[in-house]
Amino acid sequence: MSTKILIVDDSTTDRLIISTMLADYQTLTACDGLEAMELIAKNPDIDLVILDLNMPRMNGFEVLEALQKNPEYRKIRTIILTNYDEIDNEVKGLELGAVDYIRKPLNLQSLLIRINIHIKLKRIQKMIEQDNERLDAMVLKKTREVAATRDITIQALVGLLEVRNVESSKHTIRTQLIMKILCDHLSEKPKYQDILSENYVKELVTTTPLHDIGKVGIPDNILLKPGRLTEDEFTIMKKHVDYGVNALQNEIYCDEDVPSFIKTAMEIVGAHHEKYDGSGYPRGLAGAEIPLPGRLMAIIDVYDALTSKRVYKPAYDYDYSINLIRSESGKHFDPEIVMGFLEIQEKVIEISCKFIQDTDDAEVWS
Repeated sequence: MSTKILIVDDSTTDRLIISTMLADYQTLTACDGLEAMELIAKNPDIDLVILDLNMPRMNGFEVLEALQKNPEYRKIRTIILTNYDEIDNEVKGLELGAVDYIRKPLNLQSLLIRINIHIKLKRIQKMIEQDNERLDAMVLKKTREVAATRDITIQALVGLLEVRNVESSKHTIRTQLIMKILCDHLSEKPKYQDILSENYVKELVTTTPLHDIGKVGIPDNILLKPGRLTEDEFTIMKKHVDYGVNALQNEIYCDEDVPSFIKTAMEIVGAHHEKYDGSGYPRGLAGAEIPLPGRLMAIIDVYDALTSKRVYKPAYDYDYSINLIRSESGKHFDPEIVMGFLEIQEKVIEISCKFIQDTDDAEVWS
């Protein structure tokens, strides 16, 4: 594609001289700023503008201001033409976005050299922009591939739980949807505005299904027991947290290269059985010591366990479950998260009603 240059000058002679000098380029001419802007609107692919500052109707400064206001025109390079005694105009023109200037009466050789330099710079700029577009496309493709790999891996791991009848697909759907609406609601509160960003919420929702992945390591006679566990059985059951964390830990090869979603998943897995008062497991963390993903997952997991049918109990009704959540504020659960949960309880119940389980879950609330 040939280089396109717009010559803007109220002097017919200067326009003719410059056009003749630039015979190797495609040139357009305008006698003032208004005509120039009309031509630019019709020819947004103009590469360079040679612009006189002193013109009737619309002067060169006004043209420069108009070019700066329109993002589509900011890539157009502009060389301004000034008189020898207009140093202030040169400075003002450069401040308004011009890339160079040349003084009248015109030194044609100097003007041609400067034009050729800026045309080369423009071509280099286009090459860089094209390279950046290709790099952006490659990065986007790789990002999508990584996200797809992550999602497939999570689905495969959760599939292991479903095969062992640890939890149903409906449980996964419900907990993810509740995590999403709870995070979105909390993100509107001052304390969480800077924490629960769009990307972080997406990570939380994506990794929610992994919270009990460690249960694949628990023997069936304990995992699927249709009744209350003995003290020894419960000790074994609690190991599912460490099993899950260790499984994710195996995906970490370098401390400086840990994918953020792995960190989030580890916090969900490792902390969703901690209790706000410090009586939970495996580490007995309390209050803000418990990572936020664990505090969020704790209330979601318990609520869904209460309202779902288990081999050892029927599903409790929603009022009973909500009241139990309320009563555990400050003990099992973070009070601020409980408050947010109660504020959206109607939406939570709506999710529970919409995605009622179709198979018995064997997950134990312990």
